[in-house]
Amino acid sequence: MTANYLVDSHCHINFNDFLDDVNETVTRANDNGVKSILIVSVDRAGLDSIVKIIEKYPNIFGTVGVHPNLNPGEEQEITLDEIKWHSKHPKIVGIGETGLDYYRDTNTAHHQTNRFRLHIEAAKSVQLPLVVHTRNAKEDTIKILTEENARECGGVMHCFTEDWSMAKKALDLGFYISISGIVTFKKSDNLRDVSKRIPLNRLLIETDSPYLAPSPRRGKRNEPSYVVHTAKFLANLRGESYEMFAESTTNNFFALFPKATESVI
Repeated sequence: MTANYLVDSHCHINFNDFLDDVNETVTRANDNGVKSILIVSVDRAGLDSIVKIIEKYPNIFGTVGVHPNLNPGEEQEITLDEIKWHSKHPKIVGIGETGLDYYRDTNTAHHQTNRFRLHIEAAKSVQLPLVVHTRNAKEDTIKILTEENARECGGVMHCFTEDWSMAKKALDLGFYISISGIVTFKKSDNLRDVSKRIPLNRLLIETDSPYLAPSPRRGKRNEPSYVVHTAKFLANLRGESYEMFAESTTNNFFALFPKATESVI
């Protein structure tokens, strides 16, 4: 597959931030060359809204999973069978986002660990890639991915902000690395260094919208069309043509999420 367009590999346009303008948001993305979008699940409650969108738009796909920071008691815990059931939908192409986040809360580390392992088990069972969120949990994240043999399903380290040592370990496990608009922020020198070292054939880009709008849109609600700014910034940073960067990151997305090319409603 070759393409001169982009994919937003991680966003949340099912959130209430887009309640009144999903169609306009998708149109702006398409008009700016962002032809495919992955909506990533963070809780059970939002799965219906994801399905509603992905069944309407042929170029939009979804995942099933629960964010590590969803605390016990906020909603009924997702089960292995439930993840596997949702994964049967033809346009659910990945598992997550899952992982570990000790930045906001270390008191739930044990619960996060158990939930992470459950998602890895589900991903291996249904043979769909993982979308991994990791923050202030480098050692434990790599440890669990290794112990659970997550190489069997593969996946992506989304919105990556850690150091090269962790990136290298994730790459060695067969994972892709996804870079968000954070790389354009003034204080992101370390992330820019990491971004230059990631092999082009293992690199994805994302918005994580509605969060983390890249420069020059920082401070605004982020949306899939803004991934163009991140792509242009990264291509320039890495000394690659925009056309080659767009083609490679798009091909990488469909290599990691092959079900996305097969999905039909």
